[in-house]
Amino acid sequence: MIAALDLSNGEEDERGEEDAPGQTLRLPSILRSHFRARLQNRVRFLGLLLQKIRKTSGPKSIRAGLRHGRLLIRFAEGGFEVSGNDLNRRAVEYCNARFARKGFPAAAVLGDMANFRLSRKVDAAFNTINSFRHLLSEELAESHLESAASNLARGGLYILGLHLIPTRGKRMVREKSSAGRGRLTVASHMWSKRLNLRKREEVCGMTSDICTPRRSLRIVEELVFRTYTARQMQFLLSKIPQFEMVATYDFGYSDPCPISIGPETEDVAYVLRKR
Repeated sequence: MIAALDLSNGEEDERGEEDAPGQTLRLPSILRSHFRARLQNRVRFLGLLLQKIRKTSGPKSIRAGLRHGRLLIRFAEGGFEVSGNDLNRRAVEYCNARFARKGFPAAAVLGDMANFRLSRKVDAAFNTINSFRHLLSEELAESHLESAASNLARGGLYILGLHLIPTRGKRMVREKSSAGRGRLTVASHMWSKRLNLRKREEVCGMTSDICTPRRSLRIVEELVFRTYTARQMQFLLSKIPQFEMVATYDFGYSDPCPISIGPETEDVAYVLRKR
């Protein structure tokens, strides 16, 4: 089975988000609208990889991290058995409510990405959007990779996307994106505030400006990430003998051609296969 662990919020209605008088802006729907523009690339990219291991008969299962539940829904609609976990109880409940509205059984559970165990092995798992770097120690990162490997069937794939710290050239220190649907617009800005390569820690600030014709909202966050150079990531993966490297791709998931990692590389998706 191909199992995907997607840590997501659930789905509201499909209209642009100008809520009725007296209602507040619904954050899960806002986030869903913001990230929808990036979803298609990941769906196509992962779909191509999953077709390589999908047999002609029998269900496949996918395990993923829950961001907003979009990827799990897409693959459930494609006939896959899917599941996901998150430490946020509200995210889990919201994602399961979204599955129920689509006519699928609950797929999300509370769980720690650093240490999880499934009731049965899955065919594929993915963590595509840099959340791996929230594991702030080598021990937690190793535990996560070992958990992913132990829950995969032999020959199963794990797709891991993250930002590397380049060792040559100018690194990207800020990122801006915007999206809209109906009368809702969301503009986000993330920037690197502090980088400590000795401690292997990067602190980033992030603002999300949300606007409708009637109201506006700014969300301010501070995110802490563990840093990885290409060599440090290669060393970490070498400590997980259950995995072999299949290929590396651009983190944008728009180009189906593999890339080579060099000292200037920043955005990478690693495709690992269970031995």
